[in-house]
Amino acid sequence: MSESFEVPEDLIYSKDHLWIKIVKKKVAMLGITDYAQKKLRDIMYLELPNVNQKIRQGDTLCTIESVKAVTEVYSPITGKVVEVNSNLIDKPELINDSPYEDGWIVKVEISDPSELEKLMDADEYRRYIEGLEEEARGEEE
Repeated sequence: MSESFEVPEDLIYSKDHLWIKIVKKKVAMLGITDYAQKKLRDIMYLELPNVNQKIRQGDTLCTIESVKAVTEVYSPITGKVVEVNSNLIDKPELINDSPYEDGWIVKVEISDPSELEKLMDADEYRRYIEGLEEEARGEEE
């Protein structure tokens, strides 16, 4: 039986396993998906960007240190960081416990809304991770 992953319908997803939720006109909340946090396992530390930092699509947004690895998280959108989830500094495990609620990472003011069109909806993301899981099973055999 394959592991199941939570993929909320109202979010947009990137191939790098970030979710994006539009919270206000031109402001998006970003975090890593349930799939990503389960693959990373226990998250120990997070290096957050600075507020007002400008980021480009594909730039490193933050670095996550887990028991398994140190992982760079790449921004799916271009914009300016307007808020960081400072609760994660003392409680990085919030990402494991609540990746879509308390474990959000940053809020970004979006510079180029057209970038959102290149991202996936919940169904596309589900198919994408199912494909990755099948690939992983194929390598194990």
